[in-house]
Amino acid sequence: MKERILLLEDEAVIGEVVEEYLTIAGYEVIHTKTGDEALEALDKESFALAVLDIMVPGPSGIEVLEYIGKNYPSTAVIMLSALEDEATQLKAFNAQADDYVAKPFSPILLLKRIETILRRVKSSAVEKNDEKLYLHPESYQAYYQGKSLNLTLSEFLLLQALLEHPGWVLSREALIEAIYQDDYYGSDRIIDTHVKNLRKKLPLPYVKTVIGAGYRWEETE
Repeated sequence: MKERILLLEDEAVIGEVVEEYLTIAGYEVIHTKTGDEALEALDKESFALAVLDIMVPGPSGIEVLEYIGKNYPSTAVIMLSALEDEATQLKAFNAQADDYVAKPFSPILLLKRIETILRRVKSSAVEKNDEKLYLHPESYQAYYQGKSLNLTLSEFLLLQALLEHPGWVLSREALIEAIYQDDYYGSDRIIDTHVKNLRKKLPLPYVKTVIGAGYRWEETE
C-alpha cells in the first residue's frame, strides 16, 4: 500500500514538480493549493507525512501544521517556504515541524528528507532494555521503557550528539553541525528551541545548560 503524502503548495510549477517526483518515487500525493483544502483533506484521509508551504491562500501552512499537531500527531510535517527568517523557523519548530526546507530547493534532496523522516516514523518494534533510554539510529527514534519518545529528526540528532559525548559541553555551533551539517545559515539560537522541545519529551532531566558555553548530557541522580 502506497504511503500517502499531503502537499500544500499554491505555486503551480513547484507543486507540479514536487508532486511528480513524489509520485515517481511511489507515494500517493494529495496536492492542495489552499489552507482550507489542506484541512479538508486531513479530515478525509490519513497521511504519513505533509509537505506544507507557509504562504498560501486561507489558513497559512503554520496554521495547518498546528492543526496537524493537535489532531493528527502521528503525521510528520516538513515546512516548505521562501521565508528564511529566524522567527518563522522558530515558530515552525515550536509547533513540532520535523524539518524546514527553504526555497529554492532541490526536489531530490526534499525526497531524501522525506524518506529519512518516514523511515523514522514507520520503525518497527525494537529490542531494547526497558529500563534505559535506547536510540535506534535506523529509524531516527529514541525509546524509554519500551515507548517511543516521538522525536522529530532534529531532536533525535541533537540527542544522539549529546549521548555520543557524555559529560562534554557541546556548543550551539557544534550541535548545529550535528543536525544540519552545512545546510543552515540562521541564528544558533535555533538550538535552544530544539533543546526546549527535547526536554519536554525526555523522561529524565539529563540535558544540562552550561551558561555561555552550550549544553551537555549529565546523568546525575
